[in-house]
Amino acid sequence: MIKVNDNFTQLSPSYLFTDIAKKVSDYQQAHPEAHIIRMGIGDVTRPICQAAIKALHRAVDDEASADTFHGYGPEQGYAFLRDAIAEHDYRSRGIEIFSDEIFISDGAKSDTGNIGDILSPDCRVAVTDPVYPVYVDTNVMAGRAGCLRPDGTRERLEYLPCTAENGFSPALPTGNPDVIYLCFPNNPTGTALTRAQLKPWVDYALAHNALLLFDSAYEAYVSNPDIPRSIYEIEGARRCAIEFRSFSKTAGFTGLRCGYTVVPRDLAGRDSEGREVSLHALWLRRQSTKFNGASYVIQRAAEALYTPEGREQVSETIRYYMENAQLMRHALTEAHLRVFGGCDSPYLWVECPEGMTSWELFGRLLHRCNVVGTPGCGFGPSGEGYLRLTAFSTHEATRRAMDRIIKENLRN
Repeated sequence: MIKVNDNFTQLSPSYLFTDIAKKVSDYQQAHPEAHIIRMGIGDVTRPICQAAIKALHRAVDDEASADTFHGYGPEQGYAFLRDAIAEHDYRSRGIEIFSDEIFISDGAKSDTGNIGDILSPDCRVAVTDPVYPVYVDTNVMAGRAGCLRPDGTRERLEYLPCTAENGFSPALPTGNPDVIYLCFPNNPTGTALTRAQLKPWVDYALAHNALLLFDSAYEAYVSNPDIPRSIYEIEGARRCAIEFRSFSKTAGFTGLRCGYTVVPRDLAGRDSEGREVSLHALWLRRQSTKFNGASYVIQRAAEALYTPEGREQVSETIRYYMENAQLMRHALTEAHLRVFGGCDSPYLWVECPEGMTSWELFGRLLHRCNVVGTPGCGFGPSGEGYLRLTAFSTHEATRRAMDRIIKENLRN
């Protein structure tokens, strides 16, 4: 028998969203007449904007001619896209990020999982709780997380609770971690931190030689001027933070797959002998070895998002989803449910009625309203007692779902 990586055997038998899909499928088979509205998984419903579609067609035509054909591209991404990102996402907002510090990929999920390749297996890791499951599971795969405790935590991870009681603003770590995962606007809670709330995290990382892994996949949904759209808006972050971004939720690229990671040249770590090592150089080496780059066609589509037409069309899509979020907040409040998020994020975090678990609310929502959410317990111990809903449905489906929830009175 071939030997396997024991770390993988420490994972839960299945992924959260696989379990949800199975429950929904079983219900649909038993009730084929039910019209189920899916508001659990963060997939989008709006089509790709026209600026990107036109760019896709032009890029496909490029591939049809020997004069403009593109084969293997640079692993870090084409300069035309990295230059556009550096200019529009950073320099135009007064943030010092350079094109060669940007790495194009097939999405933030891949990068937040793969970044651990350049970190020591001995690194101490802290995660906010509730947390995007990829952060925890990929550290389990790497052997950094330790065994699963009865309460659902991992023995080698430090959990930083984000709850209504602390305003979803976690306390700084006490275990002196080497690596800290932050996601704001947050998935799953839909809440966000202001500049004043994020500054202590950068200060902590600099003082403790810690690395912040900052997932900024939902930055385009921020409307509050006090909430930063990049960790690099905080002084000193270039020396302690890696930022991950995605075109999936901003431009509907969930099927096309494109995102990017920023690794400033200022970032340094130490090897086992105490020598300083550039994290930028390590990530470039990792990507050059294990990744052939996002496709030329997709990168041309992403580039088009930064044209005047593309920016306006993306903004229109975001406004559409945020209209859903506002409708949902109003309806859920009318249904006498306590709800958080949905103001600078497409996610809403619904508190379960007293005495009800998150899986029980999931079941009640599915069976009585034919609406699918995501039970909060799947995001970590502090997620118990909540359920996540997304604003990525159509206006029509969102209204139907909210009408059903108000009518059914889920508290009873």
